[in-house]
Amino acid sequence: MPQFFPQFQWYPAPAKLNLFLHVLGRREDGYHLLQTVFRFIDYGDEIGITTRDDGVIRRVNETPGVDAGSDLCLRAARALQQHASGRIGAAASSLGADIALTKRLPIGAGLGGGSSDAATVLLVLNHEWKLGYTRSELMKLALGLGADVPVFVFGKTAFGEGVGERLTALSAPPAWYLVLTPQVSVSTKEIFASVALTRATKALRIPAFLPGLGKNDLQTVATALYPQIGEHLEWLSRYGDARMTGSGACVFAGYETEEEARAVQARLPEGMRGFVARGLDEHPLRNLAGDA
Repeated sequence: MPQFFPQFQWYPAPAKLNLFLHVLGRREDGYHLLQTVFRFIDYGDEIGITTRDDGVIRRVNETPGVDAGSDLCLRAARALQQHASGRIGAAASSLGADIALTKRLPIGAGLGGGSSDAATVLLVLNHEWKLGYTRSELMKLALGLGADVPVFVFGKTAFGEGVGERLTALSAPPAWYLVLTPQVSVSTKEIFASVALTRATKALRIPAFLPGLGKNDLQTVATALYPQIGEHLEWLSRYGDARMTGSGACVFAGYETEEEARAVQARLPEGMRGFVARGLDEHPLRNLAGDA
């Protein structure tokens, strides 16, 4: 995609994995209380951005399956533009941007694609529009876009609590991941609404990171509704600790070296797809927002 829009600067929007995901309960407003560990990987979408001075925010290419009204890139840019009026007044009405998206991450995959796209737009436009919002300020704005968006602004491997927005940085050992991509799009709402979902996992204290810690409480529900997820988990479990990320559909296993991960990838049976990616300690755009 970048070759078709040479006027754009292109920025990474990395995927995340939930190394475990526990459901502790449900609030009165319907949101679920979670504990999870988020880890970024060096594979994801790319966002092309060029700023405008006429207040127009538009996308310049279509994303299959994402209409303009639900496009998180556009929603993030418009939310930041509106929020900026409280800082720079009427000048905010001139802030604009053209946005292009190279979509690599499947929709409904548990990799946080749309959330990561939104966070990249927030980080880049905060910098390009010279708004000077701090990380914590951007994270508050990000939460209004979705529960997973703040972690991409936070920008580090993190232990997440609450609905996933209370974040504590963690250290995790180097790892390479084989991520399998079942060709189904999972409805997160459907998974969390299931009567089969157990919502009473005992809370953990903030852990020193331990490989193999916890499990994904959504996995049993997702595999019952989407048998392809179970088929991919069953195959990958022959070669490691296979888990589902988020509410699915993608599943993954971690390895100490790239060679190990690629050796398993080479055994993939016909009809299964996947990619190998390195775990990241920090989001590649983390320095675009200050912590003060």
